[in-house]
Amino acid sequence: MAFPIDLSKFKKLSLDPSKPQLSDQEKADLLHNIQLLRDAIVLFTATGAARGVSGHTGGAFDTVPEVCILLALFNFSSKFYPVVFDEAGHRVATQYILSALEGAIPPEQLLRYREANSKLPGHPELGLTPGVKFSSGRLGHMWYLFSQRFRVLSSDVYLRPLVNGVALAHRDQVVFCLGSDGSQQEGNDAEAARLAVAQNLNVKLLIDDNDVTIAGHPSEYLKGYDVTKTLEGHGLKVLTVNGEDIDELWGGVSAIVNYDGPAAIVAKRRMAPGIPDIEGSSHGHDVIPVKSAIKYLSARGYGDFTEFYSQIKAAAQPYLYIGSTKEVGANRVVFGEAVNLVLDGFSKEEAAKKIMVIDSDLEGSTGLKVIHQKHPEVFIPSGIMERGNFSAAAGFGFDKDKTGVFSTFSAFLEMVISEITMARLNDCNVLSHFSHSGVDEADNTCHFGVNSLFADNGLPDVKTFIYFPADASQMVAVIKRVLFEHGIRFVLSTRSKVPWILKENSQTRFFEDNYEFVPGKDEVIAHGTAGYVVSFGEMLYRSWDAVLRCRQEGIDVGLINKPTLSSVDEEVITTIGKSPFVLVVESFNVKTGLGSKFGTWLLERGLTPKYAYLGTSKEGCGGLWEQIPYQGLDPRSIAIKIKQLAA
Repeated sequence: MAFPIDLSKFKKLSLDPSKPQLSDQEKADLLHNIQLLRDAIVLFTATGAARGVSGHTGGAFDTVPEVCILLALFNFSSKFYPVVFDEAGHRVATQYILSALEGAIPPEQLLRYREANSKLPGHPELGLTPGVKFSSGRLGHMWYLFSQRFRVLSSDVYLRPLVNGVALAHRDQVVFCLGSDGSQQEGNDAEAARLAVAQNLNVKLLIDDNDVTIAGHPSEYLKGYDVTKTLEGHGLKVLTVNGEDIDELWGGVSAIVNYDGPAAIVAKRRMAPGIPDIEGSSHGHDVIPVKSAIKYLSARGYGDFTEFYSQIKAAAQPYLYIGSTKEVGANRVVFGEAVNLVLDGFSKEEAAKKIMVIDSDLEGSTGLKVIHQKHPEVFIPSGIMERGNFSAAAGFGFDKDKTGVFSTFSAFLEMVISEITMARLNDCNVLSHFSHSGVDEADNTCHFGVNSLFADNGLPDVKTFIYFPADASQMVAVIKRVLFEHGIRFVLSTRSKVPWILKENSQTRFFEDNYEFVPGKDEVIAHGTAGYVVSFGEMLYRSWDAVLRCRQEGIDVGLINKPTLSSVDEEVITTIGKSPFVLVVESFNVKTGLGSKFGTWLLERGLTPKYAYLGTSKEGCGGLWEQIPYQGLDPRSIAIKIKQLAA
């Protein structure tokens, strides 16, 4: 399928920053380039909506004027470091359109946006996509100092320390970084600002201040937050401009380029300006709906794209599982519903005294939205600042009769390890929900929540509980049991929906009826004489399918659900450790997951079955359900491993 917009019409433009006023021709060419790229971004990001994989249109669409200006500066002089660094992986469409403009990928490849194995995942990854010059994804991580080594194809490429680090390594050049009012909420950026000012680095920030994040508008939920005042307070030179006035934007860029030292442009604009259906709304943060893209492109004179998008379909998951229901539930949403079930038993005054629930701009993704709606008395909307929010939850839970509830994506658990340690040392009561665990429908490598056992980093004298319910019924049972337990507790869930586990040869749901969750207790789904599979979370129903099919073939393998990942059930480990083999199946990192621990637990007890484990071992492939078979974690792969161990 040919790319319907001719990117060869992009005009090579060179702009001299010593001239703060654009000529008529320069302005016309710049506006032409801006409109061309904005149209193209709408067109190809909407293919993500068509195939059901989302895609983030607004941020990339917003910052096209800044990007076009930077390209013109790169053309003008080598004193500008020729990389459009960006704090937000959500503007990945920018990196892909630049790759196409440079000829690193054909424009037609853009139409496979976020498709599995298309090398166009939801966040940019250096070494995966031709033309992409850096990896990004977690907000606040690009304007910071670190070094990383990457392997690209058959050669080694060294990515210099990013942005501040690049500026330190290239003091004779100007280094640019795109940012946003959302990413500037992260504490990393405050640290980066102090370093940039102290070292007088020639870093220039271009901040898209559109007052939109996932949860809504920072001006409403984070009153007092002002990007301009914040950066000025750190000592940067800051100019605030109308981002949609090209003369004003260019004048501001010219001014900061000619300033010796760190400086920023704060470009005020409504998100997705000029796209009526999503302009100024939080819907602009995600991908533009297909109907809205068709309307926009038609108004721009490109004709009717209805047939074009109708040819793009979501990839169907062809496998039919046994041992679980066809119906699926979203555990990340059920978490909030289960908390509500407990809170419903208290008056609003009692609930507010006992519980504080704090959000990190992800309430719609991590189950907190339903708590916000039904029990606003316990809910604190907050910004993109996981460390501070976790500590606030811990501080609320400093009193023995109170509990702080915190939630974010599992990938960001790694950001709060130190805060977890201090909460533990202060004997605080915190219940943390980390959604998007594992790789099932995860965005890609930077959003893989595969190191969750890092949370169990305390000394042996203090117990930390990490729970990973297998389905929605078990999630409810877990929350009812542990919400008011003392200490640090973690509950994990997946981004994907999961089916309910069924009892063998039955349509009865395993975790319903008289089921009660017992912390630390492993659960026997099926006994076996040939060996045992140990699994949990979203891998349990996949393992159950593999186990049942092997049992049908005469291999009497058993299955253990381990919903508490941070402790050993002595009775169960003794039973399975005396069997011929033990296979741990998870979607966590093979280097840091349960499998890396379980073998040691067996040996410590003198148990020596054949032992193996399956987990996540590769960077992502994009897409959604495709991540699981790509990692070799699908039921067929599990069954093959079972048969090898049973042979």
